[in-house]
Amino acid sequence: MANHKATKKDVRQVAKRRDQNRYNGKTTRNAMRDLRALTDATQAKESLPGVLSKIDKLAKKGVIHKNKAANLKSSLAKAIAKIA
Repeated sequence: MANHKATKKDVRQVAKRRDQNRYNGKTTRNAMRDLRALTDATQAKESLPGVLSKIDKLAKKGVIHKNKAANLKSSLAKAIAKIA
């Protein structure tokens, strides 16, 4: 364990950020899973912008790479188009 005051604070901050990133990532994955499970086209189109927004937030914060975010968004859009 660290002995310096600033390093102890940094350890606390990293733990807090890790928990937030894990929560947001898991929430987004669950939202994507639920979106893919929908069979109603109108309901899927309504919930798509919210899921895309969550993916963008993960990419903006650096939890996932921006290209991965683009690939996820593209595959979700294709899946929704297939339903409709």
